[in-house]
Amino acid sequence: MAFQTGLEGKPWYFGLIAGLVVAGILYFGAHRVLLEPKKNNIASLDNRLTELQAKIQEGRAAQQQLPRFREEVRQLELELDKLLRILPARRNTPELMRRIRTLTEQGDFDLLRFTPGVFIEQDFYSEWPIAINLEGTYHNLAMFFERVSRFSRIINIEDLSVSALRNPDSDRTISASFKAKTFVYRDDEQEEAAP
Repeated sequence: MAFQTGLEGKPWYFGLIAGLVVAGILYFGAHRVLLEPKKNNIASLDNRLTELQAKIQEGRAAQQQLPRFREEVRQLELELDKLLRILPARRNTPELMRRIRTLTEQGDFDLLRFTPGVFIEQDFYSEWPIAINLEGTYHNLAMFFERVSRFSRIINIEDLSVSALRNPDSDRTISASFKAKTFVYRDDEQEEAAP
């Protein structure tokens, strides 16, 4: 039994046309089912490759800038260290008292009172008033204030009251009382850790 195509007795080009139509249907069907998903997969992999290459370039650029960033961090740490000397993160009462006592001894004063006060909270720092009372000479008092101004940490002198002493046997001629106000940087992380 022979396979019947229905083209028997027709001119040859009918067979050719029928063959081309069947071949076209097979080609487009194979293209749609097999090749198009592969092309889409290749296109998505190409896009992914392009993204990864862009990230690699960004990483290389960041790597080239890494020494500069490290230098910037080092400079910022030095600047922070300098600023923490001006506005320390803790009270450090013994060291401050020792330095003021040294100043009073250098200026030939009698330190009568050194009373640290209560912290007054501000935005990012705390004010720390210290009541000081001393006896000496006017010239030595001016030298004392000049030396305090050279401290690395900020110290403001407020509420200065100077009065004369009337003791002819003493070389001390004035009594001075004032508030030395210094400042402490308030680190929220340290405050949360403290309680």
